[in-house]
Amino acid sequence: MAKGLFLTIGLNSLDPDKYNGTSGKLNACENDARDVAAIAKEQGFTGKVLLTQEATSAAVLAELHKAAHALDAGDIFVVGYSGHGGQVGDVTNEESDALDETWCLFDRMLVDDELYAMWAKFKAGVRIFVLSDSCHSGTAVKHLWFDATSEALAKVPELATLGAKWGWPGRGELPRAKALPFEKSWEIYRANHELYDSLQYIAGNKADADIKASVILISGCQDNQLSLDGNPNSAFTKALKAVWRGGNYAKNYASFHKEISKELPSTQSPNYYVIGQPNLGFEAQRPFHL
Repeated sequence: MAKGLFLTIGLNSLDPDKYNGTSGKLNACENDARDVAAIAKEQGFTGKVLLTQEATSAAVLAELHKAAHALDAGDIFVVGYSGHGGQVGDVTNEESDALDETWCLFDRMLVDDELYAMWAKFKAGVRIFVLSDSCHSGTAVKHLWFDATSEALAKVPELATLGAKWGWPGRGELPRAKALPFEKSWEIYRANHELYDSLQYIAGNKADADIKASVILISGCQDNQLSLDGNPNSAFTKALKAVWRGGNYAKNYASFHKEISKELPSTQSPNYYVIGQPNLGFEAQRPFHL
């Protein structure tokens, strides 16, 4: 029987000493990590949950490294991240907007080049399912959207009811967006550019990563949108749980993505894409299938 491992990561805050005074307070991310882990456990997986201060870059990379060595062809690894998305300058010249996306871990941002380098450590035939409940942005248009997060949200009529739908107690209160503002990400990058540049050089160009495993990623939103925090879960994770129906979901990954999308407002449209080796059998399976 195939082996199933999971790693779920949820950060309700960041180390302000490492993020230029920003704590990045969120509400639901730790619950998101616990709940995705619970789904995986119910399906026979074993693994690790890293919450806020535990979710350092060293801890996350160590767990990815251990999984890469433990899993063989036919095995599956589920990775769930819930927290802020950020950006750093792209020094390997692979991004059209000159920015790399990041996961904001407690002590620093984890650059997407580092994740691609980690996926390349997994053996051929391993299945990897990634759930990323965070925001990403890139072009100048996205920059403007994030500059005016609260104002932009307030102008969208569809979002007026989100406070009640996602459990925010204040009348008319809007859920927080799960992204560092562009200026803050850039400020952190400029203050620590030697670190972030060196990480990219070490990881290499993601386009050159030789990924023999098959990776399916469902993210919380498109690159020019916002993933929303909530209570007790973030909007994306709450939608995922609703579609999962306590384990009664029986369709494939693409259908899972589409049905999650239907549960969310038009301002948050989850993305679905595949990297690594094509594996139509994997894509045809029920999510979390061993």
